[in-house]
Amino acid sequence: MSAQLFLDGVHRSFDGFKAINNLTLSVDKGDLRAVIGPNGAGKTTMMDIITGKTRPDGGEVLWNMSTDLTRLDEAAVANLGIGRKFQKPTVFETHSVEDNIRLALKAPRGVFATLFHRSDKAEEARVTALLDQIRLTHLRTEDAANLSHGQKQWLEIGMLLAQEPDLLLVDEPAAGMTDAETMETAELLKSIAGQRTVIVVEHDMDFVRALDCRVTVLHQGSVLAEGSLDHVSARDDVIEVYLGR
Repeated sequence: MSAQLFLDGVHRSFDGFKAINNLTLSVDKGDLRAVIGPNGAGKTTMMDIITGKTRPDGGEVLWNMSTDLTRLDEAAVANLGIGRKFQKPTVFETHSVEDNIRLALKAPRGVFATLFHRSDKAEEARVTALLDQIRLTHLRTEDAANLSHGQKQWLEIGMLLAQEPDLLLVDEPAAGMTDAETMETAELLKSIAGQRTVIVVEHDMDFVRALDCRVTVLHQGSVLAEGSLDHVSARDDVIEVYLGR
């Protein structure tokens, strides 16, 4: 099976600091992948490079082994079906939960299309299905401002799903969540994987364990270890640079 996302020999320095150092990484279509590592390991820079926010100094970032993402800007990368969720949720707080989803749906969004837009049965069914998936059906008419932190995270994941991405990049979704929300979020991301590819950057090891997926450990801008959480967390080098701290 050829990789959906393939980073090969990627480098990026900032003022002499090698944020990404000969990074090679392969993720197959439908995979759920957790990326862990100490602060400064290059996790955020890696996501910036994949999404076109930052250009690498060298190396390739291939999408479906044919398109080099390093040649595209953020909008072009997003149009290929690569969606990113940042750590802090950004939802339309004065709109209802269902309207947040509706606003995010993949549809013509020019001025005239928006002005003359009428929701149809197919769109309503899609909104309902997404609300079910993100566990917010019972709050569909509630203003987004009234949601808990965890629920806002789920709503933003739903808004991302509404755009029908092939790949979701999710940055520390468990930060600030209750234990129950953390486990629910793991189940949500597991339910999304398979249909879509999901890469999760995370620090919370209980959450990574709940994801029950392949783990990539970054250190000093390159891959230190890869495998199950049990496999990587038993390695002396991983314990030394990350887990032992």
